[in-house]
Amino acid sequence: MTGVERSPSALEWAMRSRPHIGETECGDAHVVAPLPGGFLAGVVDGLGHGGEAAVAAKRAVASLLEDPGRPVQTLVQACHEALRASRGVVITLAAVDTHAGQATWVGVGNVEAVIFRANPAKAREHVVPRSGVVGYQLPALRVTTVPIAPGDVLVMATDGVRREFIAEAPAAGDLDAYVARMLADYGRDDDDALVLAVRCPQAPS
Repeated sequence: MTGVERSPSALEWAMRSRPHIGETECGDAHVVAPLPGGFLAGVVDGLGHGGEAAVAAKRAVASLLEDPGRPVQTLVQACHEALRASRGVVITLAAVDTHAGQATWVGVGNVEAVIFRANPAKAREHVVPRSGVVGYQLPALRVTTVPIAPGDVLVMATDGVRREFIAEAPAAGDLDAYVARMLADYGRDDDDALVLAVRCPQAPS
């Protein structure tokens, strides 16, 4: 079973996911929220798999969407409080400001995130997450701000996707084809898996 989602708005993004073999619910979830002058993107992985993992992931997404314009560290802390009665999640969030040309991101646990540059002469950026579990053991958060330019693609993936995916940059075309291929080529059968890709738009004039 594969979940497919594409943006109906001007913000170009695509997501694909699938549950652990034998499960009907995926414990991985995502959020993409347009904001004035940018957007928030995030991927959440409920610990384990199946129904309880899905409940935790959905609760985290609901917390994020209450006010997605808050600073990323505040969003993670709010998720932590909302998930204390759950099995917890790992999470990576990125808030992109297209006017400033920067992305501010934070990660707790093993959700990979990388910015693939539209200009191949510029180096990729990788999130450096802290060990911990949101809802159980929240570490001191490491918030990092990195440059991002129109056409750069932010890609996030849960640990159900083998890390080797970062060797393959998305092409200039449809992001849905890219996330579908990453899931098919690098997705593991023994865990939930999700890949999200968002292309940074031009700043509004």
